[in-house]
Amino acid sequence: MKENTPNRKYQDTLFRTIFGREEHKPWLLKLYNALNNSNYQNIDDLSLTTIENVVYIKMKNDVSFLLDSRMNLFEHQSSYNPNMPLRGFFYFAKLYQNYVTTNDISVYNSTLKKIPTPEYIVFYTGDDKKLDFITELKLTDAFEIPRKDKNFEWTCKVINLTSEKGKELNKKCKPLYDYCSFIAKVKQNRKDGMTLGEAINQAVDWAIEENLLDGLFKRERSQIMGDVLTEFDEELFLRTNFQDGKEEGAHETALKNARNLLKMNLLTPEQIAQATELPLQEILALKNSLQ
Repeated sequence: MKENTPNRKYQDTLFRTIFGREEHKPWLLKLYNALNNSNYQNIDDLSLTTIENVVYIKMKNDVSFLLDSRMNLFEHQSSYNPNMPLRGFFYFAKLYQNYVTTNDISVYNSTLKKIPTPEYIVFYTGDDKKLDFITELKLTDAFEIPRKDKNFEWTCKVINLTSEKGKELNKKCKPLYDYCSFIAKVKQNRKDGMTLGEAINQAVDWAIEENLLDGLFKRERSQIMGDVLTEFDEELFLRTNFQDGKEEGAHETALKNARNLLKMNLLTPEQIAQATELPLQEILALKNSLQ
């Protein structure tokens, strides 16, 4: 069976730019230590396992890595999503498939094969004041027929970085603190009436002045602008009524959202096709009709 392949180059999120690069492994190790109250120092013990270009399940594909026999997946979300356990389940299946293949492990004999322990963390920076510091989302909550036992469980742990305890966690990891400070600045600029582009541009200027992330904002201004536009585009899209329209099978609703996104001129036709699940040819035709 042919594996699903993306039809565009994956656009990184800012979270992945900060924590998902090989040269930024020291920052990722700091984040892991802050989260687990550990003290790992050797970055060579940390092996990145992030799957490139995985967009077929519409995951951000932020950062995954192996450390101390644990398979970790770290994601950032600015909008609460109760479906993260199912999405993570899909992603971990791919991670373990890669692990078994890479390590030449056979699962077709009578010997039990050990695999790294999964750890799935979503860092939340949204505005939902009702979320606790830690919220556990479970796959069994999505089952149409509830199970009385705990079989077939899969858990996603949501860390609310805007809660009081979340802010304490931020202070234990400077790269995370700088990241959250920048995101908060963009949001405040939006509340002050700036357009999305203005809000991000001003926040980047501020981050450069404050030397956040050891000068990363100055060195990679254009890349970061694209990263943040990607994150906030997704948040904006999730706030439209597309999902309701899709569930009702309303093609006209999908077209309406595609038309609005084209007018905003923030996403490529390929990104809009993926977001709305409309054929790329239809998006291109719609774009031509608006010109």
